[in-house]
Amino acid sequence: MCEEESIPIPLSGRYILTRAKNGTGKSRAYLIPKLERIDLKKDHIQALVMVPIHELALQGSQIYIQISKHLGGILDLIKKGVAKVDKIQMMVMDEAEELLQIPLYSATFPISMQRFMAKHLQKPYEINLMEELTLKGITQYYTYVTERQKVHCLNTLLSRLQINQSIIFCNSTQRVELLAKKITQLGYSCFYVHAKMMQEYRIWVFHDFRNGQCRNLVCTDLFTRGIYIQAVNVVINFDFPKNAGTYLHRIGRSGRFGHLGLSLNLITSDDRFNLKTIEEQLVDSDQTDEMDRWINLQFFHCCL
Repeated sequence: MCEEESIPIPLSGRYILTRAKNGTGKSRAYLIPKLERIDLKKDHIQALVMVPIHELALQGSQIYIQISKHLGGILDLIKKGVAKVDKIQMMVMDEAEELLQIPLYSATFPISMQRFMAKHLQKPYEINLMEELTLKGITQYYTYVTERQKVHCLNTLLSRLQINQSIIFCNSTQRVELLAKKITQLGYSCFYVHAKMMQEYRIWVFHDFRNGQCRNLVCTDLFTRGIYIQAVNVVINFDFPKNAGTYLHRIGRSGRFGHLGLSLNLITSDDRFNLKTIEEQLVDSDQTDEMDRWINLQFFHCCL
């Protein structure tokens, strides 16, 4: 696990850059040594954790909710003198490639991250637990549909699958709202959330969904990074993502910490190129033979 590999390094004071799969304990891996090094006798800020979205900060700690809307929040507090950071001994950048606007395209660190390391980190200790891009414990299926067949197929899946909770991804805020309305009309409990909503409403949705108040959540990629809700066992890509990094983060909302998960992908003719590209990046010889693809298509036969 990530904690076992990486905790001793920051305790020694060295720079560290860790890459590991979703749900392997990255948050605990940096929180434990951070807390271990804090001197309770000193009343100034000693550590800083930066995350890309408010919901991820809310999940990690109530302490930095007010400064987590975006990176400018902490800069504003520093300028006002509210947050005195001159004595900080540790800084953590969670979801670093997102904060640094570095896209994820492969199992290795992107070249932009390598340049950042070379420029800013002094002999960093690098841990890479990503032996492959695919996520263990998540069964992945796809089927070809037309745009008009999507809602019917989704209705069939929601009625036949054993769903604890599901997250359903769309590629735009408008489609999120339209699909959530349609799911509600079909008789299923449904929340929806996207980045254009008021922050207070997003917090409410996140809190109630995490507490099991609703079975299905329709969202954009706002919820793809770091958000952990244990009851989620099904992820449905109603709209297929455009790159492997987004795909991995989406399906990684299920199958967390050893739990089994299910990823279901609705593929239109416009998605075929992206599907082929993502398959080439993700799959290995043990998971991509023709039999796997045949089983995937047969699984969805009832939807069409």
